Amino acid sequence: MSSHHIVKDKQEPALIIANGQECSDELLGQLLEWNPFVVVLDNAIYRVMHKGIKPDLWMGDFDRGHDFEDIREKLYPLEIVHTPNQDKTDLEKAVDLLVERGFPAVNIVWATGRRADHTITNITNLVRHKEKIKAVMFDDYSKIFPLPANFEKWYPAGTVLSLIPVGTVEGITTEGLKYELRGESLTIGWRTGSSNEALQDGIVSIRYEKGDLLLMECHD
Repeated sequence: MSSHHIVKDKQEPALIIANGQECSDELLGQLLEWNPFVVVLDNAIYRVMHKGIKPDLWMGDFDRGHDFEDIREKLYPLEIVHTPNQDKTDLEKAVDLLVERGFPAVNIVWATGRRADHTITNITNLVRHKEKIKAVMFDDYSKIFPLPANFEKWYPAGTVLSLIPVGTVEGITTEGLKYELRGESLTIGWRTGSSNEALQDGIVSIRYEKGDLLLMECHD
């Protein structure tokens, strides 16, 4: 598996490879297929190198020793960005950088699994940038993204769709789900919309009035 980049016109989503549980090579290959701008976070660089992927940018707080010249030589031309700020996670800082550089969208992998604290933080932080960049997180079992206030998409019958609030989300109304919501509220830790599903082949509609709502398209 490799990634070689020639044209960077920002028409395709950038790709962030974090340092959590690896996804399948098949999924990673699909996300690399369009030759995106690839950002690797901190110690994941060694796992990426082992797979033969050549990222465009490597960033992190680099709190462990690295042979930067050796890595730069092996992955030339590699941009290295040191982000020592401890007030944000490496993933947050990577999304901030892509927003600053004008990327309209980003796909994120290796951000779930392994450390539970990292997984929860990475997933819930998706809502922080929802007005600035279209962010989608993938692993082998889920596709996760923040919902706009009005959302419609065609799904096959039985597709598992979980509505996960970040905090409290008010005024949720759905159409096309097995368990419909009618102007209701969800609150993380108390009531979520986990393991709902598309009732039949067709459009699923989700609307809400206030808050931050994630949709997880899931499969076992």
